[in-house]
Amino acid sequence: MNAAVVVNNLTKKFGDFTAVDSISLKVETGEIFGFLGANGAGKTTAIRMLCGLLLPTSGDGIVAGHDIIKENEKIKSSIGYMSQKFSLYPDLTGKENLVFYGSLYGLFGDRLKVRIESVSELLSLGEFIDRPAGSLPVGWRQRLALGAAILHEPKILFLDEPTGGVDPVFRRRFWETLYKLADKGTTLFVTTHYMDEAEFCRRISIMHRGRIIELGTPGDIIKKYNQPNLQETFISLILASDNNG
Repeated sequence: MNAAVVVNNLTKKFGDFTAVDSISLKVETGEIFGFLGANGAGKTTAIRMLCGLLLPTSGDGIVAGHDIIKENEKIKSSIGYMSQKFSLYPDLTGKENLVFYGSLYGLFGDRLKVRIESVSELLSLGEFIDRPAGSLPVGWRQRLALGAAILHEPKILFLDEPTGGVDPVFRRRFWETLYKLADKGTTLFVTTHYMDEAEFCRRISIMHRGRIIELGTPGDIIKKYNQPNLQETFISLILASDNNG
């Protein structure tokens, strides 16, 4: 497999504060990769660098074949990005939002129409697509935001806490959709602090205070630390990291 994401010693500082501290990782094409960590661990800052939205202080990386420093603008056309905050226009209908975002990626006419119909079917948007986005329940807003992120059929999809505030049943359905995308070859890079979601991933990394403190398959990590489940493993790793300074 060709790597979709390669990162070497990636660091981001804001003044004296180090938000991301020399992280290195590789994500294979078509892989579902989980980026775990509590709020404030540095996950969002790392993702913003990988998406070409924020330049690193040091280190380097390749995303979708593009250098994150020299070709950060090219990265944006090859990826989809769904932020943890609702980023669509609340006064526009779901369809109007999709038309707008599709046009930003160069989709027009019949091509745009076909993609909107395809995304609507995949995400079961149905009647919700014609309602103002701001009036939709949280779960349906998340589905709509996912639809906007995949309209242009990106090679890599970055999802930053995509199911925050959504009930467990809806979260499971959301992940069923993500599996369908992965089956079609899309690489998924997902940040989450839900341990049950992390177990859906092929591999995960655990981030704490800007550093990656563990990386591997969920099963291997649980076995390595002799814990009953991933949640207990996560807690023990965080506590051990804090105790070791």
